Order: sequence, then C-alpha cells, then structure tokens
Amino acid sequence: MEYMSQEGYDKLVAELRQLEQVELPRVKEAIAEARDKGDLSENFEYHAAKREQGKLLSRIRFKQRVLEFARVVDKSRLGGDGVGLLSRVEFTNLTTNSRMTYTIVSPHEANMREGKLSIKSPIGQALLKKQVGDIVEVKVPVGTMKLRIESIEL
Repeated sequence: MEYMSQEGYDKLVAELRQLEQVELPRVKEAIAEARDKGDLSENFEYHAAKREQGKLLSRIRFKQRVLEFARVVDKSRLGGDGVGLLSRVEFTNLTTNSRMTYTIVSPHEANMREGKLSIKSPIGQALLKKQVGDIVEVKVPVGTMKLRIESIEL
C-alpha cells in the first residue's frame, strides 16, 4: 500500500490519462504510418515506434499499479507527534549552516525542485518521528550530515 496526498494522487491520475488518451494514440498512429511504408523487416521507423509503444505501455502499467495500491491520506487525521508523511519540515544543516524546508511525501510525489522529499530517502527516514530541536545524523552518499529540526508543520 502506498500512502500519498490528494494532490499527488490527482497528479498521477492526470499523468495516466495523458499517457492513455494522448501519447498512446499518437504512437499507434506512428506505427500505422510506418507499416504503410512497406517492408517491415528493414523499416527503422516501424521498429522505433514499436519500441516506444512498449516503453509507453510499461509506464502505463506501472502507474496503474501504483494507483491500484494508493491510499490518499487525510491531513486532518494526521497526528502532530513529530515528523511524518506530509509534514513540512524546516531544518538546518549544521555542517554548512544552511536552512532547508521540505515536505515529506511518498516516493511517487518526490521532487527536490518543488521541495518534496521522499519518505523513503535516507534523510526522510532519519527525520521520521523526530521533534523540533532534535539533532539527526544522516548517512548520505557523500558522507554524514548533521541536521537540527527547526520547525514542523502539518
């Protein structure tokens, strides 16, 4: 089961709809055009379109599977006892003395540019259930980070 926000769920549904209703018909049309050009054994456009169709169908199946097991989290029912899913956390990297703010989300919603950090990432895992003022050590690929939690919002 995969827990996510309503926003993330809606975005995933929109992506799936885009793939099924826009991208898939476009690829099928490309296959039909390439097929009309004759000999399929040496038709590069046909084989490229078939490969693209395979990748597209794989992405569609993956998104369908994620949605099948997705459960939307009701923010009003979340507890305030530390960092959890959908918490907005401000923390200071004690090594560089820089402040960062991220929202802890499901892996399918994670996007660093939007300030969304996966709950399954090393930092997300280390922050879980911690309180304001706690200092957390996180092992990341470049070494160890020391983070102090400054604030938590739901």
